[in-house]
Amino acid sequence: MSKKSELKEVAKLFFKLGSIAFGGPAAHIAMMEDEVVKKRKWMTQEHFLDLVGATNLIPGPNSTEMTMHCGHERAGWKGLFVAGFCFIFPAVVITSVFAWLYQEYGQLPKVEPFIYGIKPAVIAIIIMAAFRLGKKAIKNTELAILGIITLVACLFGVNEIIALFGCGLLGLVIYFSKKNTGNLKSLIPLLLFQVADPSKIGVFKIFLTFLKVGAILYGSGYVLFAFLDTELVANGWLTRQALIDAVAVGQITPGPVLSTATFIGWQMNGITGALAATLGIFLPSFLFVLILNPLIPKMRKSNVIGTILDAVNVAAVALIIAVCVEMAKDTLTDWRTIIIAIASIVVVFVFKKLNSAFIVLGGALIGYLLTFI
Repeated sequence: MSKKSELKEVAKLFFKLGSIAFGGPAAHIAMMEDEVVKKRKWMTQEHFLDLVGATNLIPGPNSTEMTMHCGHERAGWKGLFVAGFCFIFPAVVITSVFAWLYQEYGQLPKVEPFIYGIKPAVIAIIIMAAFRLGKKAIKNTELAILGIITLVACLFGVNEIIALFGCGLLGLVIYFSKKNTGNLKSLIPLLLFQVADPSKIGVFKIFLTFLKVGAILYGSGYVLFAFLDTELVANGWLTRQALIDAVAVGQITPGPVLSTATFIGWQMNGITGALAATLGIFLPSFLFVLILNPLIPKMRKSNVIGTILDAVNVAAVALIIAVCVEMAKDTLTDWRTIIIAIASIVVVFVFKKLNSAFIVLGGALIGYLLTFI
């Protein structure tokens, strides 16, 4: 296949995922695993796991960074940029529409009936991905124990980043206790920078503010909420209600939750503010992945760093399961959502070749119909 054809294939796939990928990073990564490993075989499950583990160690939106990794694997550095752009684009367009409506009418349109059945269906997709990835990640008893410890820690409220790095450190301790030899090669730390608080909200200032957030953001959408509250609400640039509504838009639209930045940028300075905020918050991810992707195979060849990757991979699977558990507690609130979840689980395990897009669309349709019962 020619490079041009590969780029078209990458663009088509990630535009589709960006248009239907509801449910947050765990769900997005589950859909990617289904598409690029199981269906298209762009890479092995082991390498996909390495990419997931490494992505969890750098700042930025994990699922968006995974699209870039997958695009790079298929079509080189051009594929990285095409995959990232095509995954982000649908969410940015949809969020921009919501931002315009919000600016014009001061409230969000009612979309609950349309997303009622999506999250229960997404739970099934995450369970299948965790099952498949877990089989590859758990290579021995020690890794199984590390995974269980990480899962329990996350369920008891330990910060996901602390759990992830802690699991990697424990894996390293186990490795040295067995080998009692070797030296851990130093890793180049990421430069975290600060931008002075601007006194005036201009397009460039908006860009710099969101560039800073994109460069140092770890964790979930709730962490994003805390960052933006400090940067924007505390400076009087945005009301807290507008921020809450912005985060809600990021949650109910497909694609990366960081499209919240598009909504906020629009409220601050119209369409140019939206473009500046979007570019600022996603640009660091493109740069981080561009630097990191070629290093991962070299990291795997090192016994010490490979050990850390193994532990981090198990921790990543545990994080996916923990997210699934929390999502289930929030989502499965009545008999309708429970029925949709059970039906979706049965479908993904029985019809293993069925595209995850149909699971999402089917859940949305059934959920919409059940809201009238």
